This record gives sequence, C-alpha cells and structure tokens, in this order.
Amino acid sequence: MNTPPPRPEADRTDGSPVRIGALVPLTPPGWVEAGRHLLAGLELAAREVNDAGGIAGRPLELLVRDTAADPRRAEAAIDELAGLGAVAVAGEYHSVVARAAATRADALGLPFLCSSAVLDALTEQPTRWVARLAPAQSHGWRIYADFLLAAGHRRIAVATQPSVYWAAGTRILRDHLAPRGGTVLELDAAALDPAALCDGLAAGRATALLLLVGHPEPAVPIVRAVRRDPRLAGMLIGAPAGQPEFAGWETVLGADGAAVPFLRYLPERLGPLGVRVGAALRERLGEAPSFVAFEGYDTVTVLADLLRAHGTDRAGIAESWPHVAVEGTRGLIRFTRTPGIGVWQWAWPPVRVVDRDPAAPDRFRVRHAG
Repeated sequence: MNTPPPRPEADRTDGSPVRIGALVPLTPPGWVEAGRHLLAGLELAAREVNDAGGIAGRPLELLVRDTAADPRRAEAAIDELAGLGAVAVAGEYHSVVARAAATRADALGLPFLCSSAVLDALTEQPTRWVARLAPAQSHGWRIYADFLLAAGHRRIAVATQPSVYWAAGTRILRDHLAPRGGTVLELDAAALDPAALCDGLAAGRATALLLLVGHPEPAVPIVRAVRRDPRLAGMLIGAPAGQPEFAGWETVLGADGAAVPFLRYLPERLGPLGVRVGAALRERLGEAPSFVAFEGYDTVTVLADLLRAHGTDRAGIAESWPHVAVEGTRGLIRFTRTPGIGVWQWAWPPVRVVDRDPAAPDRFRVRHAG
C-alpha cells in the first residue's frame, strides 16, 4: 500500500496546527525580563486567536525558541523552524540577533515579522520576506535627540560598549545633533570603570549622559556613580534604548532610577483594545506590561489576520505585507516601504520620551512626543 505524500501547508484542511515560530531571549546573556514580556504578548494573542476559532478552523501553535541574545542560536532556530513547517516566524528583542534571524529567514524564504528590534539595517539588502513593527532606530533616536535639544542640552556624552546597535545609535545622535549645535562625547564603558567615567564627564563638561550599555551591568553602577558625584549634580541621565521601562530597573535602582528619560513605543493613552489587552497582560505577568509585551501581542494579531485573509503559503504571506491593515493595541498597523529601510515597516508606531516620576517611580511621565 502506497502512502500518499503530505499535502502542502497551503492546502491543508485536516485540523492540524498552523505553526508560527517565536524567537525570544529567555536566558542570559539575553535580556530575560524583556523576553518574558515579549513572550507574554505573543502567547496571549495566540490564545485569543484560538479562542476565536484559530486559522480557518485550525489551531495556531507557537514554537518558542530561546535565542539568549546569540545570533548563531537565532540562525539555528530559523533553520529548525523552517524544517518543522512553520509558516512564519515572530518576535525577537535584540537587534543584532534579529538581524541574523532576518538574514537567515530571507535566505530560506521564511516570512519573519520582527516585534521589537529597531536596527535600521535589519537586512543588508531589501527583502520581501521580512516586516517589522518596532520603529527604526533612526526614527526613534532622532526624536530622542530633539528632546535633548528642546531641554537645552548641547553637550551630550554617551557611555557605550562595542556593538553594531550602540554604534548605530551614536552615529544617529551625532548626525542629528551636529547641524543643530550639539556635540557627542564618547566614553568607552568597556575600558572605563564608573569612577573614571565620571571623571570623563566632568572634564568634558557634558550636561547629559546617555547609557548605550547593557543592563544591569554596567548601566546600574554607572547610574549610581553619577548620582553620587557632586561634580555631576544636575546631570541628565538618559537611556534611549528603554532600560528603565521594566520593573527590574526600579527594583534595583530605586530613587536613583527615576528621571531617566527613555523611548517608549506606546501612545499617551491606550484605546479600548489596548486597555483590555493591558489588563490581560498585567494578570499574566503579575506586573504592569511594558511596551514590549504590547509589541508581542500585536505581532501575532497581525500574522493571524494575514493568515486568515491570505492563507498559509509562505510566498503568499510575503506578498501580503502591503495589504495588512490591522487594528493593534497601539493604532492601525500598515506596512510600507520606507526610504533607507530594507524590510516592510510599520511607519510609525507611537513614540514617546518618558521617564519614571521621582515622586512615584512606578508612574511614568511623558517628556516629549514624536
């Protein structure tokens, strides 16, 4: 008796699951707190999709893979997920890891909807296989630079570590600030201990220090050293990459972690969908959800809508990015081709510069809107 070959994924109606890969940093050196929030959003949306009947009657199944902030693990996960029949891949927080995943997904013809990574050059060449929800780094960090200028800061110092992501951020800041009378002083946090870094800040007469470094190390000891140095009284500490968004920042730093402005990709007030999802995420996480959790939820919501409307064929999914029009938790999501960006891009989600209120560090204040 001959066994018939398996039916193509695009043609199946047997009730088998529709598989989506999910890339998430869940172990160190990945940012585990961000990964936990991202996964909570992905899983909540998947559960709601299945409660509503799945994809044409087929359940949606997330195949979660821990990237641990390792580009090689992300590449291996893409290979594995493609072999397991995933119709698309979602997620990832770390930009360098997402870039590796996007490059591999492009090579294999596997659609990838990136949730949270912002590096402009997510792929070296334009690709039809990759789309992104998070704003490009150049967009958000220019808004942050405008905030610095509006607050009267012209001499900006950056404490930075070797990384494509941090180097890109420094370049964006310098290119935006220089024509407007601003300067950027680079301090190598890999070579300078916090005390020496404070010496460099004092000598450079900077009025703002931006943390382009990992959390908790070396961000936390740098913040503590600057806060306690009388020469640096009044120094603005900023963290455009969003380290203060998560509860762990407040837990570790307490009052020292307040008034550190960062980029947050949430509207000032959520609409009805965002409020409902925010409450469900809070229950799931046991704490206030970050914007990363909302990014995760929106990612699966977009993919599910696309799969219902256009089917589960990988090539068909890739062709459907420009037809997406989905109401997400933070507004209407559409993808376009944006100059300088090689992937399909939501241009743009809400961008705010916020900080933790010194009077109530669990509360956020909007300092600037993009």
